[in-house]
Amino acid sequence: MAELRELSVNQFVEETASKASVPGGGSVSAMVGALGAALMEMVANLTIGKEKYAGVQEEMQALAAEGAALHEELLAGIKKDSESFNGYMRALKLPKETEEEKKIRTAALQQGLKEATEAPLAIADSAAKIFPMAEAVVKRGNKGAVSDGLIAAMLARTAVVGALFNVKINLASIKDESYVSELEKRVEKLESDAIFCEKSILCLSKLSDTVYNRITFTAFPGNSQGGIFFTEDKADNIHCVKTSGTGKTAKTGRYRSNDDRY
Repeated sequence: MAELRELSVNQFVEETASKASVPGGGSVSAMVGALGAALMEMVANLTIGKEKYAGVQEEMQALAAEGAALHEELLAGIKKDSESFNGYMRALKLPKETEEEKKIRTAALQQGLKEATEAPLAIADSAAKIFPMAEAVVKRGNKGAVSDGLIAAMLARTAVVGALFNVKINLASIKDESYVSELEKRVEKLESDAIFCEKSILCLSKLSDTVYNRITFTAFPGNSQGGIFFTEDKADNIHCVKTSGTGKTAKTGRYRSNDDRY
């Protein structure tokens, strides 16, 4: 079979829908992340050369270059994720007749699980890099393409959280407790940051009004003492607030009013 990234869109979708073990959720998350980086890159490119945006030309050129490198990094993640899962599948086929064979097979399965865990974790790390770039193009990029910048943030969130689902399902079968504990901490931070960043970026635009603008209180990740919520003041300014879990709140962003948000 041709390398997954070289398939046509239709072929990739059909291969995903088939009974083949790859591509699965990790590879698809990498593809989604690559599209998010590409959309951000597109907004930067649509800003470059426009006199109206003369003051941000150097920034947009840098973002376009960073986006190109990042979407390539995420496309490479498609193959890495698929190959890591194939390693685990090969370990499943090892003989298990004798005690020695069982021991070898168990060790190979555990190593395969770690490799199959680290590949989607790397995808999540890469996709998370999209957020500051998406924020920059939404704030300062071509306003005619602001929707593309917002979608880039949404795709980044899906890529991060989707890849982390694969990490979490694999961690449940790994016996190395210190390894699991370390990765669980990384997963929790990546996940909560992705959710927070996506919502923060969407609140920069009035296009998201029907999604978030009328929400009085939405808390996550979840409890009454710590989380994130969005609210409005009497002037319809959106406030993004993160609670510390200590009873205190720290305002992390005050966004433009309905009249001048993008």
